[in-house]
Amino acid sequence: MLKKTPLHGAHIDLGAKTGEFAGYDMPLYYTEGVIKEHEGVRSSAGVFDVSHMGQVIVEGPGVALFWESLTPSSFQAKKNGRAQYTVLTNERGGIIDDLIVTRMTEDKFFAVINAGRKDVDIAWIKKNLPAHLRFIYLEDRALIALQGPKAETVMKDVLKADLSALPYMHMIETHTPAGADIFISRVGYTGEDGFEISVPDHCAVDLWSALLAHPAVKPVGLAARDSLRLEMGYALYGHDIDETTSPVEADIAWVMGKEASGYPGQARIRTDLQNGPARRRVGVKLLEKGVAREGAEMRDESDRKIGILTSGGFSPSLKESIGQGYVEAGMSAPGTKIFVNVRGRNIAAEIQKMPFIPAKTKSMKRPEAA
Repeated sequence: MLKKTPLHGAHIDLGAKTGEFAGYDMPLYYTEGVIKEHEGVRSSAGVFDVSHMGQVIVEGPGVALFWESLTPSSFQAKKNGRAQYTVLTNERGGIIDDLIVTRMTEDKFFAVINAGRKDVDIAWIKKNLPAHLRFIYLEDRALIALQGPKAETVMKDVLKADLSALPYMHMIETHTPAGADIFISRVGYTGEDGFEISVPDHCAVDLWSALLAHPAVKPVGLAARDSLRLEMGYALYGHDIDETTSPVEADIAWVMGKEASGYPGQARIRTDLQNGPARRRVGVKLLEKGVAREGAEMRDESDRKIGILTSGGFSPSLKESIGQGYVEAGMSAPGTKIFVNVRGRNIAAEIQKMPFIPAKTKSMKRPEAA
């Protein structure tokens, strides 16, 4: 039986078309359809139920060092409230999961993990957890994302929270007007300004309804979430990255701290850094009519297979077919002309630099430090 988030009933009431995702019955789209939802996020604001994702806390003395032992990122110098996108790596240098880890206090970190990897991540973290640290799985909290250029205004109108000074990739702890304890993170998966709100389960419907009551906000399902992230070139776990993928070939080597060492798989990752990987994740734009999906082969002008598409679809913003995938390193330069094979037909395409459209996220610096 599929799991349900605390907001499942609200989605049904809104006429959502639901489907299975990571073991949950999730809203794919609502009555206006995917294109309108996508455009609404780009022009105004959209609200997403992402409560299927996992929320955990790890706390205790030296917890920053613990995160540095599991990921290639640096955490010891992180200030309270600062979030970091990173990856859990395995002994082979592959990616167990990508996640966002936030330092709440000196000895307390909050992490949001992917829905389909919750069990794997939790087992891995617990397996490596020193006895002096405490792991807490926040099973009683929902997660709501508000994304779009009007998100900051909506948060002020609905939650009475002036977040103009909160930089990108930062978090604060606060309360709803009704007194519910919430975590607000200025993060997202769309390339727009926006927030993720961690809220107790029993307060989730009230918060969801209050956000939707704002005239600037529309509900958005997973289908538009996917097209929004694809335009930004963000990787989707299980498709664009997995346990065989190194951060270097996935083009996210920027997550690595300057002094990173001692994390699982560092030998392979350092080799990729020094010598270059055999393949690289790239953006792809079709130059002819057609839509390329995951699994489509990428070929050179001699019809030789050079890679495979790991995500693909129509971009509502560009009105073009785009995708991402892995090609031989020698074919990875932006502007390289290739073909994508769709149902036996080679469609002309071009390697593109990602993101496909500019990000509109806020600065990561506080206004007074800018």
